[in-house]
Amino acid sequence: MKKFTSIMCIVFVFVMLLSLPAVAANPYYTYTYSISGTDLRSPDAYVPDREVTSDYMGITDVNKLRELYPNLSDEELAAKAIPLKTPTDIAVDEYKNVYVVDRDNNRIVALDPYYKVRFIIDTFTNINGNIDTLNAPEGIFISKSKIVGGEKIDGRVFVCDTANSRILTFSIDGKFLSEIGQPKSELIDATSVYSPVAVAVDRYDRLYVVDRNSQNGIVVMTDTGVFTGYIGAQKVDVSFWDKLWRRFKTEEQRELETNYISTAYNNITLAGDFIYATIVLDDAKVESAIKSKNKGGDSAPVKMLNAAGSELMRRNGFYPPSGEIDFFNKINALQGTYISGPSRVIDVAVGPENTWSIIDQKRSKVFTYDFDGNLLFAFGDKGDLLGNIAENSLRAIDYQGDAMLLLDSSEKASFTVYQRTEYGDVLLQAIENQNNRRFDAAIDDWTEILKRNSNFDAAYIGIGNALYENQQFSEAVEQYKLAYDTTNYSQAYSELRQNWISSYLWTLPIILFVIIFALSKFLGYAKKVNKRVSVSAEKRTYGQELLFAFHLILHPFDGFWDLKHEKRGSVRAGTTFLVIAIAAFYYNSIGAGYVTNPEAQYMSLFGAITGVTVPLALWIIANWCLTTLFDGEGSMKDIYIACTYSLLPLIMTLIPATIVSNFILANEVKTVSLITTLGLVWMALLIFFGTMVTHDYTIGKNVITVIATLAGMIAIMFIAILFSTLLGKLVGFITNIVTELQYRM
Repeated sequence: MKKFTSIMCIVFVFVMLLSLPAVAANPYYTYTYSISGTDLRSPDAYVPDREVTSDYMGITDVNKLRELYPNLSDEELAAKAIPLKTPTDIAVDEYKNVYVVDRDNNRIVALDPYYKVRFIIDTFTNINGNIDTLNAPEGIFISKSKIVGGEKIDGRVFVCDTANSRILTFSIDGKFLSEIGQPKSELIDATSVYSPVAVAVDRYDRLYVVDRNSQNGIVVMTDTGVFTGYIGAQKVDVSFWDKLWRRFKTEEQRELETNYISTAYNNITLAGDFIYATIVLDDAKVESAIKSKNKGGDSAPVKMLNAAGSELMRRNGFYPPSGEIDFFNKINALQGTYISGPSRVIDVAVGPENTWSIIDQKRSKVFTYDFDGNLLFAFGDKGDLLGNIAENSLRAIDYQGDAMLLLDSSEKASFTVYQRTEYGDVLLQAIENQNNRRFDAAIDDWTEILKRNSNFDAAYIGIGNALYENQQFSEAVEQYKLAYDTTNYSQAYSELRQNWISSYLWTLPIILFVIIFALSKFLGYAKKVNKRVSVSAEKRTYGQELLFAFHLILHPFDGFWDLKHEKRGSVRAGTTFLVIAIAAFYYNSIGAGYVTNPEAQYMSLFGAITGVTVPLALWIIANWCLTTLFDGEGSMKDIYIACTYSLLPLIMTLIPATIVSNFILANEVKTVSLITTLGLVWMALLIFFGTMVTHDYTIGKNVITVIATLAGMIAIMFIAILFSTLLGKLVGFITNIVTELQYRM
């Protein structure tokens, strides 16, 4: 019986193991980023399939090369049969043939779609009929075939023969076609060394060349070498102090300056009529742009330009598409090493459906975005396993149909083939359906993606876009909210708002009239009461003390004088305004509209109380301490009443701004912020004049007092923090002694 039970247990465990899904452990994980900059795990969009080495290609096999070059001698074949050495670029033509730039061996290795050698370009007969060679080539581009006069003309292979300062063209079968030398123009410095490292060619046979030594932007010329201009020069940012200091420098010192020189591009590719170019910028500049979520092109390591050089890239994601976001905390997953600073972006490739990918050489990672700049996925890591790239060796990227090719320039000198997964297929299919306006199908695809990856914000955006195109604006708004997408939310909400305005247009003038009429009546009533009370000897009522604030904010000099000397205000009325100000701040936290608070970050009531009372208390205490020493005539009570009455403008602007924020669009946020800013400025001016009148100071003395008060606030905060720290240490010390005594007893 025991033996039978044991056998049944083994069978049960075996069946359970068979029922588990097969999971392939990749040497990296795929992720996206949330709006807060936290990485979110995602299903793999690409998985490593194979590593293509020199032996796999067959370029080290003399017998294989003999089949390709039967007329070469054994010595010549042996000279060709050498492995790759420091490859620098990879490209794929429309027939899925692969071309690898083998820089240190001065050659181009052409492979078939299965990564077997087709031919090698190392020597060729030039236009003069002489045998010529490549010299440290670095970049390659394959143009597409086109129909001319009803006849199909195959694309060409453009090679940057860098050390020879030229670009060579070959047929896709390896036949030499032409040589394009250094362009000539008065705009080009005659003393500079022309070093083309990357090239892209559009459908009009215009060449866009990245010259390593050119800070003027991308060189544009015809395929016959006629120079037509520069495009896309990087803007130079120079601080005010650098500009000022430059005025005192000599001509020799100015010639040695580097901060006035534009940064050169390092790579380029083409997608239709758009040029994608990468550039390595100063880490601090990129870091600042990521922290501030600045989506301008000046701080972007990858740009999309048109033929005129205008920056057109959409950057609608949470962060500008610059590679790694969490570069402060991101640690190499396998090796546990910290990699500091933003990504070093050195190449870009355009994939299917207007997606595009950049590579981070620091981390050996790939970051893929859609056309709007939303991060679709990121993957990769350093290491020696299949799918990893050696440290600082990731050199180039290109697409081959459903596959992605990453070039490793380390001693392995190989490239890794990554195949798109089912998840990647569904993701691409969703984008394709969306681009082709098949919105119902797109919604189904995005919904399927969310079943596998509920953290994928781009899916919510995709569903929202499809709903928007179907004119389901209310549903689209809810989807955009889930993705924190204020731009698309505003676009959909504007349609809802326009529909509402069209339906209730007749009510808007009535509502506006009622508000203006009620406000004017109230202010008129307050003015009448304040005028009557000013000549009355009766004791002020609580209501009259409150209404006096509306006179004070418009007539600060008279108002603060009456507030102190005529006792027109009181502590109870001032405290009322303080309580209302706290309530206004709390309401602003919980009642602000979506576009002003997309992450729904709320302040607690205690936070609102602290945020208002602590600065006010610090000001009152510091001001009283200073003015007591410098002949100030106001007591602490006078200062408190003057400051709390000065809160009214902030209350009057903050509450309406919070209400209005629920009905505005993203491009209207600055207008609402301006209203709140005006309230803050108005309040600050009232506190300034209130201090001056309360203490009977001149303007000059009051300015000095205000500055000293601010310094006093800082000093009080420092002392309070120091005291609390010391008190905490003292309590901890006493606690440790008591604990020790208890153990010993």
